[in-house]
Amino acid sequence: MSKDIPGDKSAKDSHYATLRRAHRDARRERGEIPTPAQDRRKKTAKADWKAPQLAPDQVLLYGIHTVRAALDNPERRITKLSVTQNALVRLETGPVESLGFPVEIVSPQDLDKLLGPDAIHQGAMLETVPLPVRRLSALKDSPLILVLDQVTDPHNVGAIMRSAVAFNAGALITTMRHSPTESGVMAKSASGALEMIPYIQITNLADALEELHKLGFVSIGLDSEGPAPLEETLSGNKIALVLGAEGKGLRQKTRQTVNALARLDMPGAIKSLNVSNAAAIAMYAARSYLAKV
Repeated sequence: MSKDIPGDKSAKDSHYATLRRAHRDARRERGEIPTPAQDRRKKTAKADWKAPQLAPDQVLLYGIHTVRAALDNPERRITKLSVTQNALVRLETGPVESLGFPVEIVSPQDLDKLLGPDAIHQGAMLETVPLPVRRLSALKDSPLILVLDQVTDPHNVGAIMRSAVAFNAGALITTMRHSPTESGVMAKSASGALEMIPYIQITNLADALEELHKLGFVSIGLDSEGPAPLEETLSGNKIALVLGAEGKGLRQKTRQTVNALARLDMPGAIKSLNVSNAAAIAMYAARSYLAKV
């Protein structure tokens, strides 16, 4: 056991501070002392903030990783960079005069007013236009893609996108309706992955699946009631994993169109996962299978 350094009060003070917090929290749980009121200033700022009206071809990206990835993407058309002096140093852009677009030095409060009090912008925001539209026909050389059936939460889609890049998936395909469009929230959740993988939005999912079948993909829909585990269902040398929205799962038409339905077997008491976690596990299984064929 390590001993405190004589005369060093920092470890002892930290220990006593922890004990005091635990004692205080226990008293609050018993109702002996009141729970502190929330910061009304933050609550008021959140209630008063209204999202700005953006043009159809305007996207605001924010956060150091997101902005850095967008700056590195040659397909990303940038209108303006709004950045604090500290964030500009962290972005390592080099001379701003050579960037080819306007750079405005702002305060964190300026970005708060534009993006809202909940946005973790880290002092950096890009005004851009959406990335170019991608077509399914461009995916013929990719052995693994991910298809989402009306997953609406941009945080989930962003997290799935990040996992898709980690497992080197060729694209993330969603429907135009009931799916998030390219946005700052999704890009922030993806932590730069939006710039690294095609995000393809199609009008009709069943038609898109049929087109993928013609391109040689075997489509497998993830379903908690699937007839067999995913590991036993994987086949072919090109896989399209299809995941449905949380709660609703895959739509009936999607179930009828995919080549097979499969489940993720979980031995524990909880039998379902967040869709982004399920996507990561399914992609790991698919990559393990593809490495053997």
